Amino acid sequence: MKSKKNPKEDPASSAEVDAKSRDLRGFESEVLTPYLQGKGDHEAPADERVARSLIPPMTATRRSFASVASQFPRFIAEKCVACMECVIQCPDAAIYARANPEKDRDAALNRVEDAALKRAIGQRFVKTAKFWNVFEKKGQTPALFSLWIDPDQCKGCGECANVCAEHGALTMMAKSDAEMEIARKTMEFAEKTLPQTPQAYINERLYTDLFLGEKGWIYKGGAGSCMGCGEITALKMALTATAAKYGRDIVIVAATGCNSVFSSTYPFNIFSVPWTNSLFENAPAVALGARMRLNQEGKKATKIWAVGGDGAMSDIGFQAASRALVSGEDINILVMDTQVYSNTGGQASSSTFTGQSAKMSAHGKVARGKVERRKELGLIALMHPEVFVAQVSPAYYNHFLRAVLDAVDYPGPSMVIAYSPCLPEHGIADDLSFERAKEAVVSRAFPLFVYDPRKGKAIHERLDLRGNPSLNQDWHQDPKIGEIHDFIKFARGEGRFAQHFDKEGKPGPALLVAQEDRAMNWQVLRELAGLK
Repeated sequence: MKSKKNPKEDPASSAEVDAKSRDLRGFESEVLTPYLQGKGDHEAPADERVARSLIPPMTATRRSFASVASQFPRFIAEKCVACMECVIQCPDAAIYARANPEKDRDAALNRVEDAALKRAIGQRFVKTAKFWNVFEKKGQTPALFSLWIDPDQCKGCGECANVCAEHGALTMMAKSDAEMEIARKTMEFAEKTLPQTPQAYINERLYTDLFLGEKGWIYKGGAGSCMGCGEITALKMALTATAAKYGRDIVIVAATGCNSVFSSTYPFNIFSVPWTNSLFENAPAVALGARMRLNQEGKKATKIWAVGGDGAMSDIGFQAASRALVSGEDINILVMDTQVYSNTGGQASSSTFTGQSAKMSAHGKVARGKVERRKELGLIALMHPEVFVAQVSPAYYNHFLRAVLDAVDYPGPSMVIAYSPCLPEHGIADDLSFERAKEAVVSRAFPLFVYDPRKGKAIHERLDLRGNPSLNQDWHQDPKIGEIHDFIKFARGEGRFAQHFDKEGKPGPALLVAQEDRAMNWQVLRELAGLK
């Protein structure tokens, strides 16, 4: 067996490393800088990289979206409870959290010479129960919590403020040149001066703490996604959870669609791990090939995520996904379920809800939106032999992150289907992705479940519906005001169903059919899970 060469000792290896460094520097000056200056179409050369469709890692972090919106989140530290929801839900990976002992904060602040800037930065630190009181009671060194928002990555969707409405620690403010200058300097302080969160303050049993260890983030902003995009949130959560546990030993195979477009509009690549974009319908097949090659090289520990929308995995690419599920190979499939072909203008897919108005299933005098019932990919997937399947929602982040970690730990095929609101196609406001992802679960539009073959031999032993409200009821009822959360209530909140309601708000017959479809799906899940 040949021994592995040490690059530090081998001249040829060192030369190869130097060549790669020069190549990256060349990309920076010849390609990236002209594009950032708006001259790329005219000045960037048609070189070997573009001919081979190669983009260096994380070039997208150089993009600025500061001009996209007129508002920016303001952090009010004294109201923050360190729940981390804003960090998890931010679709642009623009919000970072730190927990630092007081001495580290003070040492970092002492390096700031501008008095006004020093005062502004100091106001971002707060004593919270989680990082201060609990540690103090244990006789351990407590930490100050802080939030940092990148003004160039943030698109101003306002979802963070909506998620934090109960506490009010984040509110949207009108942008000004002065405010943005301070925001950039405070972000620079967080990136270059303030130390990372020490491991002592990261509780591995808390899924929210996966986002405290920033070195595990393989997407750090720059995606060309829509404001508040539900797809990129689900993708970010799945990849961050995987990286937090396995590091960057990850390979991504993306199906053509929104996810591949917002990830790699040349020359901007959002990821720091190897990834490739395949044809719309065959990402799982390409992922299988990558898996087999990695196995040949002895890299069986490398994790593979095949990612795509419901069109790519549930509709036109279902056969490839099904074949991957029966392969027995250690491969993970992430389906970002938007219920439409978002990338082509909102065409209906087999995952589209009954009655939904979509391209090629428009609502009119004759047809009342999509007439077929929605295909339940999760139910079909769990009928494959010995496959881990989970249906998750970003709004239920503990359930989501736990399911992802269980999926990547499973020694075989897994499929995670994530609810991913497509805001422009569904008539949803930019700041409501979290709210709609939550209501989808509460209303039985998209029930949560985890199907784990390791839990037993019978389906009812393997299928877990915990996480859904009112497990023993057809519909959940708000205990405070008595309101029923059924599919009709869910439909009232989205423009894609607006035409089904008359002037008095009464739902039409097509929507009642959709309601019955969702009720039947919930009853099937309950029956399979052994709930009477």
